[in-house]
Amino acid sequence: MIATILILFCCTLFPLQPVKYLSADPSGDFFNSAIPDNEETRKLLEQTLSSAEIEREIIKITAEQKALEQKVESLNRQATQKKTAIADQQERAGAVVRSYYMGDRDNLLVAFFSAKSISRFLALFDYYEIIIGNDRDILSQYEEQYKDLKDTIQTAKRNSEELARLRTALEEQQVRVNALNKEIEGGIKNSSDPENMSTLLKEFTLYWENIGLHEVKTYFKALSSAMNKLPQFVQNREGVLTRKGMTYELNLKEEDLNEFLQSQNSLFKDFAFHFNDGSITATGKSGALALSLTGHYTIQEEPINGLIFQVDHIVFNGLELPDTTRKTLEEEFDLGFYPGKIVSFLRATAVDSQEGVLHVKLSISF
Repeated sequence: MIATILILFCCTLFPLQPVKYLSADPSGDFFNSAIPDNEETRKLLEQTLSSAEIEREIIKITAEQKALEQKVESLNRQATQKKTAIADQQERAGAVVRSYYMGDRDNLLVAFFSAKSISRFLALFDYYEIIIGNDRDILSQYEEQYKDLKDTIQTAKRNSEELARLRTALEEQQVRVNALNKEIEGGIKNSSDPENMSTLLKEFTLYWENIGLHEVKTYFKALSSAMNKLPQFVQNREGVLTRKGMTYELNLKEEDLNEFLQSQNSLFKDFAFHFNDGSITATGKSGALALSLTGHYTIQEEPINGLIFQVDHIVFNGLELPDTTRKTLEEEFDLGFYPGKIVSFLRATAVDSQEGVLHVKLSISF
């Protein structure tokens, strides 16, 4: 009997067919029925999701660390080789400098100005040019090699510092996932049916890795593609962009943004953004997939001025994703808005959202 109930529950939570759309209305039947009403089960599912994502982050950091170790090793080898190669050039450059300092080149000038015939004068002039040109080449080559060596050493130093940071991050994530896994193991043991709970969590992990994460990335990719075209929509939408003297104001209503998104991709047919006081939410649901984003815009100056969307929370089927997932999605998909794409001399100076409207102050910068 218990096995039958478990199978039915898993079939409800983990659909066999991938969903096509999210619904902006999070009050549908599935939204309530798919999420376990047992707080202990919900917590275990959320912890399992976090554990799977942190494990993925550990794999990513480990790969980055290995690649960086190889790069640092290669740079150090290059620096050693360049130090050896530059030693001879350094000696030659030193000899040139000493020759001028000690007056060894003065004899050339004396001979040059003591010439008693035009032919002798021209011959000495050619000889003088060859010597001076050779001296210049030696000093120039030494300068280039020294600069190249210095750049290589600096690059190796920066990479070594980044490697140390990655090692620290890896250690922190390993401690974090170990502690989380201990909590999960304890939760399973304390559950009313440890065997079935363990099976449920394994099935949920497989569902997330094979379907859930892919669906979340699909929406982020579609959002990123649409946001890249938002400046053109703003420019052509009457009343969104207004000028006041030497400044501009952008006032984008959530209705306009949702209309724009729906025109860009059918995925957003039942997906809605809401501009709240100081925060932005996006919700959607269909069948067995429910997604909710909460975030805010911040001003970025470098490398290009724009509004960068910071993801504060991602809730998948009622379970909050960990910070590592938010960070990865932010890095992989750009949801920013860049005023310079409207008009090249515009730059954002302030941003806020309230009562269903995104307010952006823009200045002129040449």
